[in-house]
Order: sequence, then structure tokens, then C-alpha cells
Amino acid sequence: MPKKHVKQLNWGAERRNAFIEFRVFWHGRINRSDLMETFGISLQQASLDLSGYSDQWKRNLVYDKSQRAYVRGKNFTPHFITPSAEDYFAQLRAVGQGLVSREQSWISVFPGYGATPTPARGVAPETLRDVLAAIHEPAALHLTYQSMSRPEPSARWIEPHALAFDGFRWHARAFCQNDQVFKDFLLSRIVEIGNQGPVTADQQGDADWHREVVLEIGPHPDLSPTQRRAIEMDYGMEDGRAEIPVRRALLFYALKRLGLDTDPAARRPQDQQIVLLNRDEILGPAERVGEQ
Repeated sequence: MPKKHVKQLNWGAERRNAFIEFRVFWHGRINRSDLMETFGISLQQASLDLSGYSDQWKRNLVYDKSQRAYVRGKNFTPHFITPSAEDYFAQLRAVGQGLVSREQSWISVFPGYGATPTPARGVAPETLRDVLAAIHEPAALHLTYQSMSRPEPSARWIEPHALAFDGFRWHARAFCQNDQVFKDFLLSRIVEIGNQGPVTADQQGDADWHREVVLEIGPHPDLSPTQRRAIEMDYGMEDGRAEIPVRRALLFYALKRLGLDTDPAARRPQDQQIVLLNRDEILGPAERVGEQ
């Protein structure tokens, strides 16, 4: 977001200024063609954008005649973006997974990039469309669903109120009229969606969804001091601990993804690497309602 002292600009001008700062921060340079190709603007508008930005923040951009481009000044201070490694990684992942094209990304020069494969999930767009409609109404949905507990698909009424991602799969968080509890339903296991109906439960009653717990993690105590320090750096820990907030409804998935769903003694410290410091508090008497 622009800072208070930044002159009020329209949304398009703000986006182009943010793009200027992104390119200059991450790649060190920008020219008119970068703006023209990304935003489909004229040569004149691109020139006005760059000269206008340079005039207002003279120390941020320096024109390099040999490169015919503006380069990052020594005292570069962004005003329209907050540089974030996570944002950069997110763009890499999006391009790598085919969610956006290279042309749609703001990254100009891509590094060599690889990632572990993510299996394609069989979610039909019509299924997602109907679940979203039910969330927005709100409404109940009559559907045929393949659960793990039954050999054949079964009919049930659910009242979806949110979507959830466990790191691999997308779920609908919903009130199940059949069982009278809030549960997770995998979108990929919805075989068919029928009629809509009235809702019977207030989504505010989904206590596990609205309640947040904080996982306190630290290096495995049996690691060497050097190994513990490496793990602290990996997870951005301070004083040997880091906090990870998570919805109670997603706790099972979070623990599984972090490898914290088993007894730390079951694996070598080098394999376990981190431990849940507040295990007794997190894994108390309250039980998670499982995925269907």
C-alpha cells in the first residue's frame, strides 16, 4: 500500500509504480519496454511513468545511458511495495505450476527453478462453481459423496461456508446435516451435486474453524548446537522457537505437513528436525472432527 506521503494516484498508476519498484528491487533495472509489454501502454505513457517516478524519488532510480534503462540507486527505498521473499517465491511457484504464464508474472529474468510435483486434483469446475454459490447464498447442497468410510458413494446434505487448502488438496468446510456436525469434505470426492436447500446451522457455530491455535516449534533437542542453529535459520526462529498460527479445524493437516503428527522419538533427530514445544496444550482433550 502507498505510504501517507505518496501523492494520491489512480489504481492503474499505483500498479505501474509498484511494478517499477518490483523490477528495480529484484532485477536492478527497468526500461520503457518493460512497462509497455506488461501493461499494454504506449511509449509515451511508459516514458511519463518512469520520468514521473524518477522526479519524485530521485535517489531510487538512476538513468544508465549505456543500458538505456533506469537502474537501482544506492539508497533505493520502495514506497509502493514491501519486498518479500515469499511474494517472489509465490510468483515462481505460480509460473512453475502453470497457474500463470511468464508474461503475466512480474519477474523478468527467471532463475533455474524446480519443485517437487504436486499431483493434479480432480476437482470439476462445475463442482467448485456450485460450492461457491452455496457459500455466497448461503445454501445447503444435496450431493453424492465418496467417503473413505463407505464402499459406495452416498447422498447427504451439506452447508458449505468456506474453502480450505491442506497443502495438497482443497476442501469445503461445511455443516453436515446427516451427522449434525461441521466437517471437511474433499471437493475431488464430490461425485454429483443436486438441488439447493435452506441452511439449518449458523456457520459461526463452527468453533474449530473460528478458533485459532498457535503451534510453538523448536529444533529437536537431540540435534547438535550447529544443527539446531541451522534449523533455527530454516524456520526463522528467535531464541530457539517460532510460532505458527493455524485454524483449529486445519490442525490435523498442519501437524501432518510439518511432520509433527507422530511421537518425536519415533524418528531420528536428523529426520524429525523440529518438535512441537506446546504439544500438551495443542493436543489436549479437544478432538478434531475428521475429514470425510
